[in-house]
Amino acid sequence: MTDSTTPAGVVVCQDDDVQVKSALLVEVDDFPIAIVRDSYGALHAIGDTCSHAEISLSEGDVEDGTIECWAHGSSFDLSTGEPLTLPAFEPVPVFALSVHGTDVYVDVTNILNGVSPQ
Repeated sequence: MTDSTTPAGVVVCQDDDVQVKSALLVEVDDFPIAIVRDSYGALHAIGDTCSHAEISLSEGDVEDGTIECWAHGSSFDLSTGEPLTLPAFEPVPVFALSVHGTDVYVDVTNILNGVSPQ
């Protein structure tokens, strides 16, 4: 049986737009979001702005299940948004993401870790 329901959220990109160990900056409701494909091939949607400084995380390095801010070296867990290294000590929001066919959806009303977007 095929699921014909439309996922929650908005289409932000296509599945093949994000390569392994890379990130893509998108905007939903004027909020910057990094769509990240980790080293294992899983997609994540996190707030794109580093909680330490106004730096775009989508420009950083992706390794395993983390993304590192290129400016000051803070790394964030892609599943929880928690900072793993200083100087950041506040988490970034993590949003619900789903793939339907080749469309990647992000639901900014479903914040998985409870961190409010700035």
